[in-house]
Order: sequence, then C-alpha cells, then structure tokens
Amino acid sequence: MFAALFTLALINLCALLTPGPDFFLVTQTAVSRSRKAALAIVLGVTAGVVFWVTLTLLGLNILFEQVVWLKQVMFIGGGAYLTWLGIQLLRSAFSKTESTAEQKDILGAEASLWHFFFKGFLTNLSNPKAIIYFGSVFTLFLANPVLKNAHFLLFLIVVAETFLWFFVVTFVFSLPRCKAFYQRSIRWIDGLSGGLFTLFGLFLLNNRS
Repeated sequence: MFAALFTLALINLCALLTPGPDFFLVTQTAVSRSRKAALAIVLGVTAGVVFWVTLTLLGLNILFEQVVWLKQVMFIGGGAYLTWLGIQLLRSAFSKTESTAEQKDILGAEASLWHFFFKGFLTNLSNPKAIIYFGSVFTLFLANPVLKNAHFLLFLIVVAETFLWFFVVTFVFSLPRCKAFYQRSIRWIDGLSGGLFTLFGLFLLNNRS
C-alpha cells in the first residue's frame, strides 16, 4: 500500500509541477495583487480539487460513460471560461500603461477575497489538466485493489499536495523582487498569461470529443 500511495503522491506532484491554468493564475495574482488575494486563489483551486476528487470517488468515469454529452459540456464550458479569462488579460496588457502598474495592486487589495476564491475555483474546474487527470490517471489508483480501503488517504494526499505546492508558489512570487520585476514587465507578463489562458481554452474547445 505504501508503494502505491507514494507513486500517487509522486505522479500528482509531477502533474502540479507542470504549468497549467492554475499555476499561471496563482503566479499572476501573486505578482500583480496582494499575497492575501493569491492565497484566496489557492484556496479556490484547492476547493476545485476537493470537488474533482469527490466526484471521482463517486464514479466520474461511470458518469462520463453513461452521460456522454456531459464531458463535452464541461469541455465547452471550461474552454469558454479560460478563453474569456485570456482575452481579459490580453485586453488589459494592450491597454495598460506603466502608471497603472501601481494602481493594480491597490485595486487588488480592495477587491473581495471571495472574488479571488471563486476565480481560482472556476479556473480549476475549467482546467483541462484536471479533467483529464481525474478522469483517467486518478481513476486507475481508485481501481487498484491494494488501495480499496485507502481512498480517504488518496483524498488527503491530492488535496494537501495541491494546497502546499501553490502556497509555496504564492510565497515565492509575492516576494518584493518578483513584484518589482512584474512592475517593469507588466505588459509582457499579462500578455503572455493571457495568451496561455486563451490557448488552454481553445484546446478544450477543439478537443471536447
């Protein structure tokens, strides 16, 4: 059992280390807003993972097999949301001036933390990595007879690793040096983030089947 749990922890960590929408949202928020705002994003992402793990434990694969159109709807909805986020960042990058860089952090501090929480939550639900990972890789571990009575441990490993990884990312990218770099490169960073979000969204829309 220990070997199987360790393998899951390692695979899940590798999945987290691979940059995706969650990572880019957390880092972009950490450098452009406050650390509290980024942590609210992290909590939202973690809540999304809790949702996925719970859904998988309840039979996500079986649900997709029985309701074929549901997966397509999730891909279309997720793709549309990520594309919308990407376009918003691109518009912000092209319309931004250097003088708005300082204002952005102030606005971020004033915004409701619930706004950032739900943004992280919806981004995770829209994440193509999450849909593919929990619909295939994670399901294999649930089917492993060795882990039949250890599903709660699987739940804890995935959720705890997600929170801890993005907590570290938030701490690093909210350091003054990272924020100073963002202030100097605000257009390029927001433009790159917007482009990546748009690509993730288009990927989901083009691979909904």
